[in-house]
Amino acid sequence: MSSDKSSSTGRINSSLRRFLNSESSSGLLLMAAALLAIVTANSPLASTYFTALHTYVGPLSLQHWVNDALMAFFFLLVGLEIKREILDGHLSSWGRRLLPGVAAAGGMLVPALIYVTFNSGHPEALRGWAIPSATDIAFALGVLSLLGPRVPASLKVFLAALAIIDDLGAVIIIAVFYTSGLSLPDLGGAAAVVALLIVLNKRNVNSLIPYLLLGIVLWVLVLRSGIHATLAGVILALTIPIRRTPAKPEASPAVSLLHRLEHALNVPVTFLVVPIFGFANAGVPFAGTTPAALGEPLTLGIAVGLVFGKLIGVFGAVWLSVRTGLANLPPSASWGQMLGVSLLCGIGFTMSLFIGLLAFSDPFLQDRMKFGILMGSVIAGISGYVVLRLTNREKPSSLRG
Repeated sequence: MSSDKSSSTGRINSSLRRFLNSESSSGLLLMAAALLAIVTANSPLASTYFTALHTYVGPLSLQHWVNDALMAFFFLLVGLEIKREILDGHLSSWGRRLLPGVAAAGGMLVPALIYVTFNSGHPEALRGWAIPSATDIAFALGVLSLLGPRVPASLKVFLAALAIIDDLGAVIIIAVFYTSGLSLPDLGGAAAVVALLIVLNKRNVNSLIPYLLLGIVLWVLVLRSGIHATLAGVILALTIPIRRTPAKPEASPAVSLLHRLEHALNVPVTFLVVPIFGFANAGVPFAGTTPAALGEPLTLGIAVGLVFGKLIGVFGAVWLSVRTGLANLPPSASWGQMLGVSLLCGIGFTMSLFIGLLAFSDPFLQDRMKFGILMGSVIAGISGYVVLRLTNREKPSSLRG
């Protein structure tokens, strides 16, 4: 019995290690892609870069193919990770969900309130209220990876769980607040496709091909419906079955379509799709930019929301949860390390950019939005890294803080 339990624990730890390593490496690659985009946008290649992004290939521009089609695979992977973690992973019980869940909620609410405070007199800018609420798991874990064993594994698990819950919140926000001009016939068609996917799940269809073919149809219908097309990826993910056998109570790629698809998508999404998205959207021309532009309410609202909003929201929620006895700090973690991780949650690159592009169609507002995200994410990333470096030898606190 003990050997079976040890074997099961080993498999879980191995899967978690692979997940964290892939996300960390992807974060470093994403940093390089974003930097390359900024350099390109401020080089003699700038006109070629922007012209290529706005070149139409069929019904969509190249940039829209990246943001609407390629990113659907990213959201599919996010949906698979959310479902797996809730049903079969670190978020499979309410006790495990409590601390990262409360921290994620605080980390979404406080940055949004700060942004609204900065932009209360600018109705057009208020559409971007959700931009600083997002955490970029790849970037944050990429910074953590630079610290190696100085950071306890429990904090990496906490950050991954928080970011997954945060992604779920971002998906809900996009669906509810960034949808317009709904087409009822296309919505009806999408609902019919979802019903077919559920039937496949209930009938234990164990082949990915019908799910993926229906997923393509679902993506087209959602694109035409007025809901952002990438949400088709999340919807499809929720219908992919996760299976167990009596001999193996934990799901595995051998018996679970969800695990099989997640494993197949992990490398291409983290090492290709996300860096391409970063390169296609992080390019900000600095020509003519003045210090005053960086101090505009929209830019400051995002930057301050990411840095101080995430810090106050995440750290404050954790502190209250521990002090009131609702939860414990992650094992072997100190309050100083939790402070550093809370700062890293202010790296909001991928999802923040995505929400910002949905919120603003004006290129001027998009540039200010990108300035705010880059400024806030860089400050949060560097600050979090420095704090974690300075506290790596701190004696871990007791579980009750």
